[in-house]
Amino acid sequence: MAAKKTITIQQTGSPLRRPADQRATLVGLGLNKMNRRSTLEDTPAVRGMIRKVSHMVRIIEENA
Repeated sequence: MAAKKTITIQQTGSPLRRPADQRATLVGLGLNKMNRRSTLEDTPAVRGMIRKVSHMVRIIEENA
């Protein structure tokens, strides 16, 4: 069985003064405080969430 692809992201921006949907997206990604990291399965849904808050997060690494 092949290993699942993962992606590690880090929160770099504050959710203060951001729309509620962007704050909820950060929580959905497992982020809610500055510099917190989260490792998630690399799926189209997760990529879409990252794209929505791309100004507040950065991709640390992508594992195949």
